Amino acid sequence: MYNIQTLNKIAACGTDLMDKSKYAFGDDVKNPDAILVRSAAMHDMELGDNLLAIARAGAGTNNIPIDKCSEKGVVVFNTPGANANAVKELVIAALLMSSRKIPASLDWIKTLKGKGDEVGKLVEKGKSQFAGPEIMGKKLGVIGLGAIGILVANAAAALGMDVYGADPFLSVDGALKLSGKVHYVKSNKEIFEQCDYITLHVPLLPDTKGMINADVIASMKKNVRLLNFSRDALVDETAIIDALNNGGMACYVTDFPTDALIGVDGVVALPHLGASTPESEDNCAVMAVKEIMDYIENGNIKNSVNLPNVEMTISGSAKICVIHKNVEGVINSLTAPVSAAGLNIENMMSKSKKDYAYTCLDVSGNTTGIESKLMEAANVISVRVIK
Repeated sequence: MYNIQTLNKIAACGTDLMDKSKYAFGDDVKNPDAILVRSAAMHDMELGDNLLAIARAGAGTNNIPIDKCSEKGVVVFNTPGANANAVKELVIAALLMSSRKIPASLDWIKTLKGKGDEVGKLVEKGKSQFAGPEIMGKKLGVIGLGAIGILVANAAAALGMDVYGADPFLSVDGALKLSGKVHYVKSNKEIFEQCDYITLHVPLLPDTKGMINADVIASMKKNVRLLNFSRDALVDETAIIDALNNGGMACYVTDFPTDALIGVDGVVALPHLGASTPESEDNCAVMAVKEIMDYIENGNIKNSVNLPNVEMTISGSAKICVIHKNVEGVINSLTAPVSAAGLNIENMMSKSKKDYAYTCLDVSGNTTGIESKLMEAANVISVRVIK
């Protein structure tokens, strides 16, 4: 029986996939073999020795102590693309909100309550203050062409926008999904200088933190409209507010409100609604649960943020799964004791991701005692035998 702890409410369409004869799950589960989480903060949590994996039902993993997990051999999964359509739809709504001053107009309409027959005349007299440009024909820059960025770029192109996309890590699969109408550019600089609207779809990393600062804003077109549905720390809030106050920026729409941004003219702050759809929550739950089960039962890794993707079927009698440091000589230190134990290696797959690697050995023979022998090898973090 595997124990799966849920730190947040996970949609039943996901948890129902777990065979109750194999899995016990819930928020009160102790000593979990795996954890399902959405937004709960885990940095101060103690990670048990039997914890194999954590699956984040969503894309961002800032709430999970990735380094600590890697050191303990805990695989951290996320669910890229599961909430992409939900975010895409909200970004398209944000484009329109940034242009037509829709939120401000809705607030103003509420002030006319009680004006009786005067409402019609007041509307006609006051509506000009909310006039704004159409998005058709305008230049939109999409920074980051992952699952969400590609959907946004394609949808905006279909709406008649002149779309530019930048991503130095654009995958072959992503390139194939990108509309032929989207101009792929090599640097963000081209987007900053040319686009009327800019939307951010990059992860928060040391080199992306504060990527939108005063110098970058100064290089943008006057009255640019900036959208941020990725992470709050991608932008320098002080620089944003200054640009809005001095006319260097027309609007900033974000899904991450802060005290400094609330009430600032030109800021449209939404309460982190990006993935807040029942469809998105269902998609994330299903993907997260499938990732956990495939890793626990088959040793396969897909969509991990700290370890490489490795999928291999068992053709022999067992599959030996080893998480280890990505250093020279480890493979030899794994195959030698396996061969010495009289096991035949039918197949082997090993991949690395930065400082860590994952090696799977498909073997035939008696695997009794092989885990402890492999754990004696230098730089080995964890070993599992799956039969």
